[in-house]
Amino acid sequence: MDDRTKLLNSLAIDREKPRARRTPQLQRLRPGWTLATLGAFVIAGAALWFVLPSDEAGRAAAVSTASAEPTSRAAAPEHSAVSGARSGGLAASGYVVARRKATVAAEITGKVTEVLVEEGMHVKAGQVLARIKSRLTETDVALAQSRAKGAEAALAAIAADLREAERIYTRTQSLAQKSFASEAEMTRSESRVNVLRAHLNKARAQFETAKLEAERYSEVLDQHSIRAPFSGVVVDRSAQPGEMISPLSAGGSFTRTGICTIVDMDSIEIEVDVNEAFIGRVQKDGAVAAVLDAYPDWTIPAYVIAIVPTANREKATVRVRIGFREKDPRILPDMAVKVTFLEGNGLAGAKTSSAQ
Repeated sequence: MDDRTKLLNSLAIDREKPRARRTPQLQRLRPGWTLATLGAFVIAGAALWFVLPSDEAGRAAAVSTASAEPTSRAAAPEHSAVSGARSGGLAASGYVVARRKATVAAEITGKVTEVLVEEGMHVKAGQVLARIKSRLTETDVALAQSRAKGAEAALAAIAADLREAERIYTRTQSLAQKSFASEAEMTRSESRVNVLRAHLNKARAQFETAKLEAERYSEVLDQHSIRAPFSGVVVDRSAQPGEMISPLSAGGSFTRTGICTIVDMDSIEIEVDVNEAFIGRVQKDGAVAAVLDAYPDWTIPAYVIAIVPTANREKATVRVRIGFREKDPRILPDMAVKVTFLEGNGLAGAKTSSAQ
């Protein structure tokens, strides 16, 4: 083989080994290409972020989430106005309380003979709730009234004697002027008038004392009938006939201090504790949306009555009183409630949801 042939053979391309020769080089180059490509995309994204306006970036984000939004709306259930209000207002939780709530007790110690109320009963102011044994007091009243009547009769008798003595004294004076009566008779008639006048004053005082005593025993007798201090609903009955009741608590004894508990349903409101860091967002007469835990789908329009001007040092909260714009028998004391302090008009025109 001549030199020309060897030269041509050396220039020929071997078709079977190129991949074997180039594969290690390509493997070494691919990681570098990948990193370079990622770097280029990062730089391009950063440049677009700074160059494009914020509204275009927002539209781009909206486009990316537009396809998922209909599905989430369709899957989410309908909510009342409170769910929408909570996203834009300050939320807090508390309880329904009654401003007028009283445990009615007796003013004296005695045995209960009648209890005339039950839980859930509506009572009016002055209505008799229970009675205490009062036989001895009734006897005292009768005696006092009898003494008053006796004092009144004595007063009337002395008054009659005085009128007669005054007539005698007047007649004696006219006779003495005509010399038909002596000076001694004149003195005796005058003295009797003065004595009867003193007796009359004493009888009047005794009569007034007897009347006051009768009134006092009548008041004591009235204390044996326990009456409602205001109109409301009986929420608890604590005494039974035959039990002893007293206005004072005696430790270790079986004496009760109360007959029942009455709540004025017209005085119910909400009390919540608001973190003092957010109390500036609460305004008097501001609109509030209230939701009872018992009726989660019922939105109750309410308003801020007052912000109690003191803070709780331990909890770092301020108490806020909230009133209901509409009363409803479903709202009961001590119910848990969640409220949202609305911004602007809030629920000014909202309507309550239908009952469950």
